[in-house]
Amino acid sequence: MYAMSRDNDLTHRKAMQLYNESIRHSFDLYLLSLLQFIKVTEYAHQDYANKSSKLRPTAEDKAFRPRLCENELIRSLQENRNLRSLFNSRKIVERVKDEDSRLLYLDFAKTEQYEKYLNLKEDKPEHHRQILLSLYKHCISGELFNDLMDENYLTWEDDKSLVVGAMKKTIKALPADGVFYQEFEPDDATVREFGEALLQAVEENSEELMAIIEPNLKNWDADRVAVIDMILLKMAICELMNFPTIPTKVTLNEYVEISKLYSTDKSKDFINGILDRLLKQLEKDGKIVKEGRGLIDE
Repeated sequence: MYAMSRDNDLTHRKAMQLYNESIRHSFDLYLLSLLQFIKVTEYAHQDYANKSSKLRPTAEDKAFRPRLCENELIRSLQENRNLRSLFNSRKIVERVKDEDSRLLYLDFAKTEQYEKYLNLKEDKPEHHRQILLSLYKHCISGELFNDLMDENYLTWEDDKSLVVGAMKKTIKALPADGVFYQEFEPDDATVREFGEALLQAVEENSEELMAIIEPNLKNWDADRVAVIDMILLKMAICELMNFPTIPTKVTLNEYVEISKLYSTDKSKDFINGILDRLLKQLEKDGKIVKEGRGLIDE
């Protein structure tokens, strides 16, 4: 919506293409994050080879075993044929570089968690699960991993929380089986019935939405309202009026949160105040009808 407001040559069709492309990229980011994670664990093999080939290995070198990549949990990802096929078909493999995997592994190898894991006498799935979670948390807290994601997909900062949540859920559910990743693929019905419908409604009813918003601005001049704020207000109104299963509180909270990410420091209070007035007006005018889980008083 912002791009369309800035570029008069951006057609509705092209905007929809950009929208669907961003949706695909969110899943590709999950796959890239997953493959990079797997490759970091696999570097434990090379670490083992390096330690074994030393002319004067230390006692620690001799005791080292590549547990990080040889446990049943990570092997369930390494050996998943469907997953490997998906990495190839979506051209994720070519985005992962051996040197990056090496650096990420060596950085994690310095941690106390990894040292304790290597010295464990027991070999329980939960131990492996915890170290894999620690590894991923270590990766996403570092500059290198975030730079890699950002360099491959410009939407990383927008989709990071979504991807991180999916990755943690994946690790916690290991060992993986079959097409487990389908759980994290964008649902086509949601993409079309909500996302595309919302974009189209805002675009087609822009003037009508402005007529609803302007009387509630009070001391604010519509021309001085930040472009992003006006877009968010229009989207929120459309959602309130056109999506009966979405609770009003969910809509209000969501757009206030979005304003924190994409607009000015004062936007969250502005959006919250205007939407609160608009909600009361729309309810009074009978323009908000909710059903099921979307009941207004929920």
